[in-house]
This record gives sequence, structure tokens and C-alpha cells, in this order.
Amino acid sequence: MNSAPGPLLADLTAKARATAHARASACPCGAATLADRPDGLVVRHADTVAKAHPPGTDPAELAGRLTLAGRHPGILLPPLDPVPVALHGRLVTFWPYGAPVDPEDPDAAPWEAAAALLARLHRTPAPRNPPMMRGPAKAAQAVARLREAGPHPAAASVLRAWATLPPWARAEAPMPRTGTLCHGDLHLGQLVRHPAPAGPWLLIDVDDLGVGSPAWDLARPAAWYACGLLPPDVWARILAAYREAGGPAVPAEGDPWPALDVPARALTAQTAARAVAKAVAAGRPLDEVEQSLVDACDRMAAVPPQLAQEHAK
Repeated sequence: MNSAPGPLLADLTAKARATAHARASACPCGAATLADRPDGLVVRHADTVAKAHPPGTDPAELAGRLTLAGRHPGILLPPLDPVPVALHGRLVTFWPYGAPVDPEDPDAAPWEAAAALLARLHRTPAPRNPPMMRGPAKAAQAVARLREAGPHPAAASVLRAWATLPPWARAEAPMPRTGTLCHGDLHLGQLVRHPAPAGPWLLIDVDDLGVGSPAWDLARPAAWYACGLLPPDVWARILAAYREAGGPAVPAEGDPWPALDVPARALTAQTAARAVAKAVAAGRPLDEVEQSLVDACDRMAAVPPQLAQEHAK
């Protein structure tokens, strides 16, 4: 975990407290840090959450993403205010608290709900002049950090796999199918129940929200399935729920892999790049899951993307 600068954490907590008290005359006190990473510092006070977005976040693009979330409250958690504020050189937004997925109960993971929400988001008409979905850009950032991290035996495998991807998946060219509204970073940590604790599931985290290729939003579970990290029956449930909800990222019937292959490869390389960079920073060997991602990169490098659907079993 990266420790946030003291003044930022203290002042963000104070902002969350003030916003929470302004929303309710009787507010149970008590603050908690929910996330402390380079891509976001998140604190909670009672039923209010404050997030400091990554340094360099574009104010106009973030405001556009906040507006989108406010327009689709049945899919995305709406912000308390669609206008971010500045704090210590960071943009800050405020949100109602939602109950997250329980990491101690993987069998209860709401994959079907996530898939249905994605399908609804993908069917939502995009606004004029929308921001671009940032999935490929985030993958490219992860690979750049790997290159900067220092030597590691697994780095070459990740970089070889990355090199096989088409330019759009490496954020070097425009994405195809850019008329579809996408989340950009779907995983179980991006789901909350609101109102807590038993309201409907909603998507959170708008930092990567925008128009792009909808298959990217299915790429992480698809990649985990291809790497052997997600059981086949769980992947089948995700795919069935997405199709049942009319999601356009894959054909309604038949093999979905031609549509998912490139994004799934990109997410595999992205996740492996982060894992190797973290191992270098910590001076430790890769764990079993991290090694499985690197092994998948070796397999990817040996099979061109256009042939991958023949090997995705």
C-alpha cells in the first residue's frame, strides 16, 4: 500500500466529515480509509465517501464522467455533486456510501449482476462529445511501469505478449467500435449495494468511463478464465447473464472468443505487468497466481491473436 501524504489524507477526511454532517443532522462519527493507491485515495465518514483522483486527472473529462454517472442512477452510483473540487493539487469527488462485495465469500460474488449492469451500460446511448474509455491507456501504463521497475526474469514474457497485440489495444491507435458506453475497469471491487447494505448492485469508479470497445469490460473475467483463475462454470454464468441482458459485446450465440480475444490478452498482460512490477519493488518471487499470469503471457506470445479462439478452452 502506498501511504498518502499526511496533509492530503487529513484534509480529505475532514472534507468527507463535513459533507457527511451537512447531509444529516445526526451523523455517526468515525472515519476510515477505504483505499490508498497511486490511482486514488478514498476515505469514508458515515454515509459519505470522498475520493482524491489520480494526479493529472483532466477536470473536464472527470466532470463529463460524473455527469454520465448522474444520468444513469440505475447502473452507476451517482455522485453527490457532479462538480469535482481541488485539494492539494488533486481533484476530489463525493459519493454516497455503498456496501462492497464481501471478499470473504467468493461463492456469493455477484457476477451475474455485474454482467447485467454491463449489458445495460453498453446499450445506453452515448452522449455527444463523450470521453474515451481509458482501458487500453491503463494497460499501457502498467506495461510502462514494468519497464521502469528494473530487471526481472518474467518481464520478457509479458513484453513479448504485449507486442503481439494490435496498436489499439496498446493505446497506440483509436479503439474500434467507439460508439458504446463502457465502464473501462470492471472487477468485483467496482460493485456496491446502494442503499447499503441491501440495495441493488451498482457500478462505481468513473475514472475510466467513456466510449470504446465493449468487449474490454468483459476482458478481465475472460482473461481469468483463459488463465485458469476463474472456474469455467462461473465464466459460463457471466457470459449467459450478459447475453440474456442483451449485451452487444459478443454474439448472442456461438463462440464469444473472437470478440474477446484481444481485450482478454491485453488484460492478462496488464495484470501480469503489475504483478511483476510489484514483485520487483518488494524484492520477492512471484506467487502462484502471478506466475500463472506470466505463463499465460508465454502462451499468448506463441499464438497470434487471430488464432487464439482455437486454443481458448
